[in-house]
Amino acid sequence: MEKPALVASDVDGTILGTHEQVSDHTVDVVGRVLADGTPFALVTGRPPRWVPRIANALGATGYAVCANGAVLYHVGEDRVVWQRSISPVRLSDLVHALDTAIPGCAVAAERVGERAADVETFLAEEGYKHAWPDQHDTASRAEVLGHPAIKLLVRHTGMTSAEMSTAATAVLGDEFAITFSTNAGLIEVSERDVTKATGLADVCERLGIAAQDVIAFGDMPNDIPMLAWVGHGVAMANAHPELLKVADEVTASNDQDGVAQVLERWF
Repeated sequence: MEKPALVASDVDGTILGTHEQVSDHTVDVVGRVLADGTPFALVTGRPPRWVPRIANALGATGYAVCANGAVLYHVGEDRVVWQRSISPVRLSDLVHALDTAIPGCAVAAERVGERAADVETFLAEEGYKHAWPDQHDTASRAEVLGHPAIKLLVRHTGMTSAEMSTAATAVLGDEFAITFSTNAGLIEVSERDVTKATGLADVCERLGIAAQDVIAFGDMPNDIPMLAWVGHGVAMANAHPELLKVADEVTASNDQDGVAQVLERWF
């Protein structure tokens, strides 16, 4: 493609290395992208509360698509622009169906306020085991499901995420958006038609940029809609096989500065 008008990148497994750090090389190249006046957007499964540290390391102050497309967050203004949440009624119906599809699963809900850290945004029921090292509050299932949530996290340590996704899709169909960013027994459920592509499309509309002029990087199935939507989709060498199928190009791994290697063609 010609020099991209916007650069979009996933976070975990893509622009972050194995130890959750951004390399000096990648920081330098992203700095050149921004100095050129080209917007750089993080597009992640992470909620807003986990975004400022990475954005600040990169020098990125614009939009970030969070929670797999359920939230648009402005980094520089520390402002949640919009959220597409699941209502308590639909959360209850959703979990009732998942109990049938994935017996023994445990759930957690992610919420947002007006800013990244306005409220205690992550709440899990007893028995929920986090897929990553992290601390979280626990409550009854009724409390977890009692408020609108930008996504429901569903955990089962005896299954892979792919197995869980297949089972959940069998009972939910297209009523909700189901995806995963790790294969360690965790799926993430959002409202219907919410994807990284829908969130990034809103950013592009705000900035007056066409999809064909965007380059995007990713590594997991939750990146598939985004890489399929943009003009040039780049998968990391460490990417999930399903993502490799839709990518226009495969770059080096996240530990080898794969994002930076591609962007250096233009910046």
